[in-house]
Amino acid sequence: MTSRDRYGSDVLATDWRAPKRGRAVETPAEIGAVVEEVTTDWVGEIVEVDRDLHTVTLEDRRNKRRTFPLGAGFLLEGKPVILTAPVRAAAPARPTRTASGSVAVHGAKARVARASRIFVEGRHDAELVERVWGDDLRIEGVVVEYLGGVDDLADHLRDFKPGPQRRVGVLVDHLVRGSKESRIAQNIAKSPIGKDVLIVGHPFIDIWQAVKPQRLGFARWPDVPRNIDWKTGTCQQLGWPHRNQADIARAWKHILGGVRSYADLDPALLGRVEELIDFVTA
Repeated sequence: MTSRDRYGSDVLATDWRAPKRGRAVETPAEIGAVVEEVTTDWVGEIVEVDRDLHTVTLEDRRNKRRTFPLGAGFLLEGKPVILTAPVRAAAPARPTRTASGSVAVHGAKARVARASRIFVEGRHDAELVERVWGDDLRIEGVVVEYLGGVDDLADHLRDFKPGPQRRVGVLVDHLVRGSKESRIAQNIAKSPIGKDVLIVGHPFIDIWQAVKPQRLGFARWPDVPRNIDWKTGTCQQLGWPHRNQADIARAWKHILGGVRSYADLDPALLGRVEELIDFVTA
């Protein structure tokens, strides 16, 4: 038979038994999909799938519901389908690393707190340390205490009474040469308790700057004149609300929300915190 055959091609060469709409294929009954049950012409959105009873419930545009057996007899977008129960979502894989990059230890109970402590200057600093290193600190039994200001550090240490088994690590804001903070740190280091106290600091004016700005959608942290409060000036230049302390608190919440792991922080902070943890757990 040639292409010029006026009687056309052999009808047996095709699947002449195939239905006009096509053959039904198995399709998961996903919540929200709209299907038609062909024997009743009921059209509705899938609102419930009962795995045990092997049924599907459809809700029509008048909010009326009917339940049908799962299986054949449905149309989806005009094509026949065999509705099946959706595959159960697998439980999300448990993380293998903590936010600090350490190997995650699942199911381990927090260790009884050590006598040693880490003091962190600033509430935001303490929250950031908890966000990234919290899991590690609980495993190691290290308690982080909030230090209102470095001016009070000597009094805190006097009350705490550091020793070989009661070491203290201190994280200080803006610890740069010639600053008030550096002079306080040097005096403590020269004192009798100096060998059991380690004071380290980051170079940032405020801990906000330790968060990589790219994680928050801008290229670099603003330069704020010294006569303007840094947090207020930063919010102002970034176009964030800055009228009162509540606005500043919301800004910090937004910044902290951009931190998911150590990769979101400047390395200048990472090394200092790890140094403190090693010191108090040695």
